Amino acid sequence: MATITRVALDGMGGDNAPAEVVKGAVEAVKTHKEIHVLLTGKEEVLNRELSAYDYPKEQIEVINATEEVEMAEPPVYAIRHKKDSSMAVAMKLVREGRADAVVSAGNSGAILVGGQVLIGKLKGVERTPLAPLIPTAKGVSLLIDCGANVDARASHLVQFARMGSVYMEHVIGKKNPTVGIVNIGAEEEKGNALVKETFPKLKACKDINFVGSVEARDIPKGDVDVIVCEAFVGNVILKLYEGVGSTLIHKVKAGMMTSLRSKIGGILVKPALKETLKTFDASEYGGAPMLGLKGLVVKTHGNSTAKEICTSIIQCVTFHEQHINEKIGEAIQNAEE
Repeated sequence: MATITRVALDGMGGDNAPAEVVKGAVEAVKTHKEIHVLLTGKEEVLNRELSAYDYPKEQIEVINATEEVEMAEPPVYAIRHKKDSSMAVAMKLVREGRADAVVSAGNSGAILVGGQVLIGKLKGVERTPLAPLIPTAKGVSLLIDCGANVDARASHLVQFARMGSVYMEHVIGKKNPTVGIVNIGAEEEKGNALVKETFPKLKACKDINFVGSVEARDIPKGDVDVIVCEAFVGNVILKLYEGVGSTLIHKVKAGMMTSLRSKIGGILVKPALKETLKTFDASEYGGAPMLGLKGLVVKTHGNSTAKEICTSIIQCVTFHEQHINEKIGEAIQNAEE
């Protein structure tokens, strides 16, 4: 009998909520019988959206929440004062053990604060990073941290490397994943103060496969499986990645429409090209998990469509079945002994 994964979904979070969020939930349960979605938000609104779809009713449960966290709202205020928001209610379901994971496209800051305050960190975890998968020539790599800790210390980056290694091995199936720290050169003596302090600490870790520095231009090649950096650098890499990817797709499509010859050629290569360009689509990889918590929190883009919501829900299944939180906790504890 398959293990049931219970996902608390913030039904009112994101620019396209609740329509795209509800649609994503429906798509997830229609393709995966082992998923049970706890959809949080204004009951009447969510039930009205759900009424437009044919889906297995027993797999989606609406949990009423009377408040919403606005996208530009101060994070700490939102978590402290909006205790009945769709986001807070979803996180409380994880804390209470009624859900295995929470997915939200809502206010990023509120998700980060809520994850630490309402769910809590694993024992020994200093900081909780956001870790999205990004496409590379060899498949995918994990970028950690991409937005949670802009004032990280060396000890934080070392823990990020351990968390990322556990994730890549057990969720992605990459045995003994390689780890690199983002730097402006390959030499050990290069970098800012944080990188120079962190490099020897990572080098001394016997429980991770640290291979040294990785320059930004080598990230798309897939030179390392786990890309370690503090959040400011990580967020710049992620946003540039997304921008270049969407620009390339636009340019390729526009180029195929410039002449009759290019249009004919475009028709011939369309199937292969479509499959290739698909790897640049962020919605194919789901959201960014917030690692190091007592429960799984997945942050998706604020403008997520149903496709990305669906993918984010589905990725929670592997995380739950592989007991990633427990394995991250064990890795951190073993490193301290």
